[in-house]
Amino acid sequence: MRVVVAPDTFKGTWPAERAAADIARGWRSVRPHDAVAEIPQADGGEGTLPGVLAAVAGAELRSAGPVTGPAGHPVAGVWLDLGDGTALCELAVVAGMHLMPTPDALRATSRGLGEVMAHALDAGATRLVVALGGSASTDGGLPVLEALGDRRPPARGVAVLCDVRAPLLGPDGAAAVFGPQKGATPLEVVALEARLEQVAARLGADPTVPGAGAAGGVGYALLAWGATLVEGAPEVARLTGLAAAGGDADLVITGEGRFDAQSRLGKVAGHALASFPRVAVIAGEVAEDPGVWSVSLTSLAGSREAAMGQPSRWLEEAGAAAARAWEERGPRAFVPAG
Repeated sequence: MRVVVAPDTFKGTWPAERAAADIARGWRSVRPHDAVAEIPQADGGEGTLPGVLAAVAGAELRSAGPVTGPAGHPVAGVWLDLGDGTALCELAVVAGMHLMPTPDALRATSRGLGEVMAHALDAGATRLVVALGGSASTDGGLPVLEALGDRRPPARGVAVLCDVRAPLLGPDGAAAVFGPQKGATPLEVVALEARLEQVAARLGADPTVPGAGAAGGVGYALLAWGATLVEGAPEVARLTGLAAAGGDADLVITGEGRFDAQSRLGKVAGHALASFPRVAVIAGEVAEDPGVWSVSLTSLAGSREAAMGQPSRWLEEAGAAAARAWEERGPRAFVPAG
């Protein structure tokens, strides 16, 4: 039997590559003779770069030197060389919320991403893949364009991986939905919306494109620069080889911190359910029935706190439970509806 283990990061608890290893170990404890491949995933947001690095043979981290962090202080800039002329840059690595001493939605900057992209282009990249998500800023991406200067998209284009489908403006846009998550008060949300309206007037691209509001409007700025906005999970699946391996597998085991209605809207688990013939879902919490065999780490451990306290133990147990379910219930329990 061929099994592919392809979870996302269990946010705040366990990175995707470690989750994949734990689940695979649990499966092998029940079915040691199966061929089990570990292909950690991401949805184009935080964790994309390490996930692709772990999955792509020959991928190498490249240093961009010190770049501007979200609070204006230098941080280490890195990008991933995929070996075929493609450079993967992740916004959260250089401009993520975790790099802010305190949230400051009005002053945080996305400039560091542009500096990393510029370094990759100057190093000869012929294609850029840019992962958005986890940003500290709501600046419309103008600092990214300023850092890029007169550089244009490379010959093979730029794919911007969006982990959300939000437009730039309005009640579903970058300021209204994500500004409060970045520390913005109601009055600051109004100021941020006005800022984004000015960015839209200056750049002239369509602010209603899904993903334009990603990373505080960086998606919009890169759209205006000439990039293509795409859903992150399918592109990461292609980059890591999951798209091909999952189609040939007897079972794909996916996972994430919480499976709910949002999981089907561009997340890794939702992409797996829509793409592969037999799927198992392992999640920290299962708030909505995925329609296939699933298990909650919270249920296995007895509480959320216990599950988060020993994620490796319960992920391994979940992998073993999936293998037992396959033996007891057969493949039909893993076939997504529709």
